[in-house]
Amino acid sequence: MDNKEAIIQATIELIEENGDRLEEITIREICKRANVGLGLVNYHFGNKDKLIEQCVERIINGIVEQFQHIQEKTEGLTPFEKLEYLGNMTLDFLFEHYSVSKISVLTDMQTPKSNDNTSRTYAAYLPLVAACRPDLDEAAIKRKTFYLITVMQQTFLRYEVISQMLGVDLRERKSRKAFHTQVLHDIFEV
Repeated sequence: MDNKEAIIQATIELIEENGDRLEEITIREICKRANVGLGLVNYHFGNKDKLIEQCVERIINGIVEQFQHIQEKTEGLTPFEKLEYLGNMTLDFLFEHYSVSKISVLTDMQTPKSNDNTSRTYAAYLPLVAACRPDLDEAAIKRKTFYLITVMQQTFLRYEVISQMLGVDLRERKSRKAFHTQVLHDIFEV
């Protein structure tokens, strides 16, 4: 493993260990874990924030790939139930990994790319949305998928405001699940 990859692996381990306390991770700690000199983080990544962003993207990519393989877990469910399952899985991940998820979503919003985590999530949802509403044309399916991903991101980022505004505690899994089901009904008119 080269130095750059060692730094990434060490940082991912520290992110997973520290959970929502990402600010506690130091470059010194990363370099010690990776067994590399301090200057290599700046050389390869520019700074700690850019390194963390890259590691978060890699973590989220792994989760999105899991989303694309949920077929086995959802065998026998209707397309709507599959979409509901995937959405709940997504929202649970976002809320359970708050710091990592916030970095990922905000990075995608600030510097959108065609292959960022939001785009990959969109691609994972698109076939399920199409299966839910086979009566719609391709453009409508794409719009509804976009609406769904946007609402889920806003649900996560603005959960405190939305909770107050709508009187639902989105930190509570059961309430979040009910809210998500209602959003799906509203968007897909089923």
